[in-house]
Amino acid sequence: MYIYLSILNLLTVGIMMAQLQQGGPDEKEKTTALKDLLSRIDLDELMKKDEPPLEFPDTLEGFEYVFNEKGQLRHIKTGEPFVFNYREDLHRWNQKRYEALGEIITKYVYELLQKECHLKKVTLPVDATESEPKSFIFMSEDALTNPDKLLVLIHGNGVVRAGQWARRLIINEDLDSGTQIPYIKRAVEEGYGVIVLNPNENYIEVEKTKAQVQLSSDSSDEPAEKRERKDKIQKETKKRRDFYEKYRNPQKEKETMQMYIRMIQREAEVKNKVTAVALTDSVHNVWHQEVGKTIREWMRENCCNWVSSSEPLDTSVESMLPDCPRVSAGTERHELTSWKSFPSIFKFFSEAVEAKNSSVKPTPTRRSNRIKYEEL
Repeated sequence: MYIYLSILNLLTVGIMMAQLQQGGPDEKEKTTALKDLLSRIDLDELMKKDEPPLEFPDTLEGFEYVFNEKGQLRHIKTGEPFVFNYREDLHRWNQKRYEALGEIITKYVYELLQKECHLKKVTLPVDATESEPKSFIFMSEDALTNPDKLLVLIHGNGVVRAGQWARRLIINEDLDSGTQIPYIKRAVEEGYGVIVLNPNENYIEVEKTKAQVQLSSDSSDEPAEKRERKDKIQKETKKRRDFYEKYRNPQKEKETMQMYIRMIQREAEVKNKVTAVALTDSVHNVWHQEVGKTIREWMRENCCNWVSSSEPLDTSVESMLPDCPRVSAGTERHELTSWKSFPSIFKFFSEAVEAKNSSVKPTPTRRSNRIKYEEL
């Protein structure tokens, strides 16, 4: 009897499962109605419902943080490092707060470039009118007149701006590891002219007046914030396109960003003026461009990529792509590669300059890498 009841229970469950899988007309209607309901739910709006207003201070002091004598961001009252989860269970609000602090950090670094590093801010294009798209870079006084050496610093993509390697490091570690300031100071000490490029700041956003926002809000049934996001994206896209069409070569935007395009077009000029190129955890690929044998040969002799690796600093790291030697940056954290490889990169530059001035072949390390790649 016990066995019979157990089998009957299993049979009942099996029948119920089969019915659910087949789904009658009522179930299908309920499913359709549920999908329709979910499609109307704005997840962003739900997240905003119980969170405080996205209004944040516009100064470090307003956030109650300051950089101490070691370049570390610390709370004014407690002396503690930055706390991301300022409010529990409000991730979106915490992220917006972090981003607002990041914008203040960007302006703070700009000030340091001018006050501590004595660089000047130069607007580009130099002949742009008030209404035209423009950006800016930073240069030392002798950047265009130094007869011997010039160091050009280029950060990676993302939210970082001129003078920064990684915003996360500036906020959570210190200014030395997260900014380009140690590179700039070392370069000036060794007699380099310096140019700090700012490729992520290739447009300047003009805010709407309240009257303009009100006027646009009356012309559509869309939520105001959603419409503003769409307008912002469209304007940013247009500004980038206008900038590149007017001030860059008439090629695709992604191509104008590539160093290899410049080399292909002006190979002799680049080889004559560029002595060495140091990359930190770069993800470039020469096979995406029509790079000839002579350019690949030049890269193997004059470029080096310090990559994230568990190996000790400067240990050779093999690669399947024969573009340029890869060595360990002495860290497995991508954002730290520029800081950890800092002394090795300046040694690499010094050796390259000395080799060029004395017309001696590059160091054996780079030569041995070149032979390995050729054999491969």
